[in-house]
Amino acid sequence: MAYSTKLVFKDEKSDKFWNIETNEKIYTVNYGKTGTAGQTQTKEFGSPAEAEAEAKKQTEGKKKKGYKEA
Repeated sequence: MAYSTKLVFKDEKSDKFWNIETNEKIYTVNYGKTGTAGQTQTKEFGSPAEAEAEAKKQTEGKKKKGYKEA
């Protein structure tokens, strides 16, 4: 089961994106300024469930910082 979320953050000074998706035991985060390719980071976990749980936790943290669903 894969998890995927696309978030954006816009204010007077910023216009950026943050995307996360899981694939088996790995999650991949892509983030940066809107209109650019951004940066990509991956992290591997012990199981697909762990990867998905961490991806959801990261997503909630971004939402608390003001990111919204794209």
